[in-house]
Amino acid sequence: MNEKNILITGASRGIGKACAFIFAQKNYRLFLNCHTSVDELHHICNTLTSSCISCRAVPGDIGDPDAVRAIFRSIESYCDGIDILINNAGISHIGLLADMTDEEWNHIIQTNLSSAFYTCRSAIPYMIHQKAGKIINISSMWGRVGASCEVAYSASKAGIQGLTMALAKELAPSNIQVNAIACGVIDTEMNAQLSEIERNALIEEIPSGRFGTPEETAKLIYDLAHAPAYLTGQIIGLDGGYI
Repeated sequence: MNEKNILITGASRGIGKACAFIFAQKNYRLFLNCHTSVDELHHICNTLTSSCISCRAVPGDIGDPDAVRAIFRSIESYCDGIDILINNAGISHIGLLADMTDEEWNHIIQTNLSSAFYTCRSAIPYMIHQKAGKIINISSMWGRVGASCEVAYSASKAGIQGLTMALAKELAPSNIQVNAIACGVIDTEMNAQLSEIERNALIEEIPSGRFGTPEETAKLIYDLAHAPAYLTGQIIGLDGGYI
């Protein structure tokens, strides 16, 4: 029986939800987080616990450092700490930079980038004590090359990649691996806002000729969580050959 503990942020849908189900199949103790879709999160937890899986919802705004501290206090009331941290939560914003408000910019940066700092900071002490741990951050291909009209999103994901590479060096002596996945166009609710014309135009640009799936992304995340300890500080592209 695998008794490792995993925290997945943004777990109520898409990639995070797919991750919850794939790790549940391997008997991990799951802690699932989201901020707004709390009913969906509890439904996932209820579904998994009905199959005798240990799964607890820990909702809260991970862009808020006090909320993250409260989430980890809740987790630590059930176990000693987190063995695997998946920073998946994220939001997008499409529009001209000149039209962005201060609030919109800050919301993107807090949710997509600062949240990873807050969760890593809370998870690391236990991992260092154990001399083991895996941190997997979900980035984007736009963090590598940028996207017009998605400047804040691109900047936040570029920040995730810098955080990943620097933190990997910092934690390598403690046998903690930090890697990131630079996702391409994944068929999630974040991309559901695209019209059929926009979807088809994007598909034409992707060498693989389709969007990726949340399940494919979750499988790569699972593989990274079980990769050799020498694999750290890497930004792994999952974009169907787009970049």
